[in-house]
Amino acid sequence: MSDERSDEQTAPDTASSEMSFMEHLSELRIRLFRSVLGLLIACIVVAFWREELMTYVLLRPALEAKVELMNTEPFGQAFLYFKVIFFGGLVLSFPWLMYQIWSFVAPGLYHHERRWARTISLLTTICFVIGLAFGYYVLIPSMMSYIDTVGNANIKDIISVTSYFSFFINMMLASGFIFELPMVTWVLARFGMVTAAFLNKYRRHAIVIILILAAVITPTPDPLTQLMVAVPLYVLFEISIVIAKFSAPKPR
Repeated sequence: MSDERSDEQTAPDTASSEMSFMEHLSELRIRLFRSVLGLLIACIVVAFWREELMTYVLLRPALEAKVELMNTEPFGQAFLYFKVIFFGGLVLSFPWLMYQIWSFVAPGLYHHERRWARTISLLTTICFVIGLAFGYYVLIPSMMSYIDTVGNANIKDIISVTSYFSFFINMMLASGFIFELPMVTWVLARFGMVTAAFLNKYRRHAIVIILILAAVITPTPDPLTQLMVAVPLYVLFEISIVIAKFSAPKPR
């Protein structure tokens, strides 16, 4: 029984190992088609609630900060709706896209690698969603409130809706990808590329990098806002050290 289990863990599937280049290319084409189809369906679903998404999600931080938005381009609002529908569909279909990526990679993995590949797909989605929530409920409102509190009373804040949308998407994506740090560390630790001892050794350097990264991410020079970004980054770094400690491959 032990020999059979070791064979399962140390050899990929025979069918996958015998796949030709054209078969791999065909499989890739199928996965790409399903990914695009899933994204299209998600965009159609989002399109039905485009007004609610625009008013209660995209514009809410600006409205609460009492910042006026204006359109300065021909068909600017029409293009804005298309962008909102696309990015909304992208977020909604993110788990499906991750599943398609895993399904394409899985046949070439060993049996024991498939188990943690599923875990990666699930946890990557969870971390990304948590990052989006942090960006929307903490990061963006703090920046928008900074505009209202620091501005001069004689200057009225009227921002182009295109610039606001770019700012909104950049902050959301930056926050979402930052929260992938524990998952990236987990993968690197599994391959032995990063260790907990290495991260502990360069903790001071990491703090400096985190402070610089927080200053780059936040377009406002407000120290409080930068601190609100730096603190979660440092917490994620400490979590990554713990993950690296328990994810290191055991010596055989």
